[in-house]
Amino acid sequence: MKKKIALWAALTTAALLVTTACTTTADADSTAPSTGTGTPTAEASHTPDAPDAAAARAAAYRKWGLKPFPAPPAPPARKPVNRGPGGPVPVVSDIPTREKIVFITIDDGAEKDPEFVAMMRDLRIPVTMFLTDAAIRADYRYFAPLVAQGHGVANHTLTHPNLRTLSEDAQRREICGQQEKLTKEYGKRPRLLRPPYGNWNESTRAAAARCGIDAIVLWRESMQIKNMQYQRGDRKLHPGDIILAHFRGPSELKGTSMTEMTANLLRHIQEQGYTVARLEDYL
Repeated sequence: MKKKIALWAALTTAALLVTTACTTTADADSTAPSTGTGTPTAEASHTPDAPDAAAARAAAYRKWGLKPFPAPPAPPARKPVNRGPGGPVPVVSDIPTREKIVFITIDDGAEKDPEFVAMMRDLRIPVTMFLTDAAIRADYRYFAPLVAQGHGVANHTLTHPNLRTLSEDAQRREICGQQEKLTKEYGKRPRLLRPPYGNWNESTRAAAARCGIDAIVLWRESMQIKNMQYQRGDRKLHPGDIILAHFRGPSELKGTSMTEMTANLLRHIQEQGYTVARLEDYL
């Protein structure tokens, strides 16, 4: 599979040179989660641009009806969320920071729109993909160019169950099973887990630890079609917020495409004065 990813990366680079939770819109994954008792490539990170490169980047953003984001600050030398040796797996909904940055996460993998791959190639906005085997087993290859662009791959279980209804052994099978599949397909073992529907318990933490997970990731906002749902009463972003979105298409988005939904999300972030950083740099 590493050879396949390398091939996809080569194709993606060539294209750049040539051109210069989860079945309905407001489903259970979009509700407030239960409280429960590597280095990026240039593709998926913001770096300062030379004048010609800045002009090309602005043109790429105009293609999607957007304006370029400012580069995020360099991540801290020491990750603010860190699981100590043998310590419990932390559960996070946001990252402790004062910087005006947020993190985009996209769940499941049911929608596989080629235009989204092109959009991410053009925008170079880092995202973390929490993938479920049941949603992607027919086409793991779709996500290979996104992986080659530098986007993160994370665990969203094999079959998307409510983990709190399962024994610790059953949870371990769901989590470890998907760890093995994602590692085999993309060549790197995931470090992050998002429990379906945001539901977890202490057995989830124990099972995740046994599967090599470093953090359980929840969220503060969830993207719908045009608007975001906020957990906080002030209905606005805060530094370090983790945002939930889904791989969804027109049938789930009332005719809206995956790329249109993503553009709406990016506008919300930009209008509030934030930029997007890479989640894996902080966990």
